[in-house]
Amino acid sequence: MDATTIRYCFKFGNNESEVFDVHLDPETLEVQGNIPDILPDWTNLDFFQCPHCPLDTNVYPYCPVAANLVNILSRFDSLLSYHQTHLVVTTKDRIISQVTTVQRAVSSLSGLVMAASGCPQTAFFKPMARFHLPLANNEETIYRAASMYLLAQYFKQKEGKEIDFSLKGLEDIYNNMRLVNRTMADRLREAAKSDSLLNAIVQLDIYAQTLSAFIEESLKEIRYLFDAYL
Repeated sequence: MDATTIRYCFKFGNNESEVFDVHLDPETLEVQGNIPDILPDWTNLDFFQCPHCPLDTNVYPYCPVAANLVNILSRFDSLLSYHQTHLVVTTKDRIISQVTTVQRAVSSLSGLVMAASGCPQTAFFKPMARFHLPLANNEETIYRAASMYLLAQYFKQKEGKEIDFSLKGLEDIYNNMRLVNRTMADRLREAAKSDSLLNAIVQLDIYAQTLSAFIEESLKEIRYLFDAYL
């Protein structure tokens, strides 16, 4: 199988643009060829390492999430989060185009890269990375996250493993993501000159906080979609 490629093209009013090609390995669903040969100190695993990180610094010298965000930071560090951009996201199957803020566009790209970075805490979101939806809103995110988690329970049941239909495990996944987002924000405060990537991570944390605290309530908002089943 060929790699899945998702292209993010940021177009600005001065006729300048930035293009990011995110290549996902067809088997591992991890980003390929995105980590620079030389990494800054703020990507070291033991620099603001997540308190729940299972990785050993003797084996993994760099944080996989931080290492995969270096290229994004280096190319957006001169832009402020409220700047406007025309974002065009191209996949094999479709093109999505929208005028939005740098913060929201970079948040969408960062969420994709983080999910596919190789971090054990973000690995649960690999299915969402494979079927990436740029600039997803809260309702779309809770629908996709809950669907992904419940489909995972189906596969676990097929393998005779313990399953969870209460979504408690999904809540735990998002609580763990909040720790990742917070420690990543601490790293970026030390590294970033502008606020574009930092605010993008904060935006992701707002999503994680909202979903982890109100999963049941959020699902009630989309219950009407399933009237035919009920």
